[in-house]
Amino acid sequence: MLGFLKGDPKKKLQKAYEAKLEKALQAQRNGDLRSHGTLTEEAEKIYAEIKALDENR
Repeated sequence: MLGFLKGDPKKKLQKAYEAKLEKALQAQRNGDLRSHGTLTEEAEKIYAEIKALDENR
């Protein structure tokens, strides 16, 4: 009934995805390749969730 009050889960995931990529970039610039790999992997998982939401719509 009040569906317009709910937040868009895709927007939330998109923000989290962009934040992970930014952290991964900073880790790479600092020479911490292990953290870069971990953060990139987490970003890929978030991206997969975004794609799954797109497919369901």
